[in-house]
Amino acid sequence: MTNGTRDEIEGKVRKVKGKIKETAGKISENPELEAEGKEEKVEGKVQEKTGQIKKVFGK
Repeated sequence: MTNGTRDEIEGKVRKVKGKIKETAGKISENPELEAEGKEEKVEGKVQEKTGQIKKVFGK
């Protein structure tokens, strides 16, 4: 598996984990957990896009 594909998959997993944390934070009225989830979701999007870019440039 290439680095680009690996980054893309890990980014998607990270986005899902972030969404789960965000939702759990909302349900439990825990703003810290909700913020942590949002942050992880954004990091996942960045990692996924990085993987897509690496695939385009063959890295």
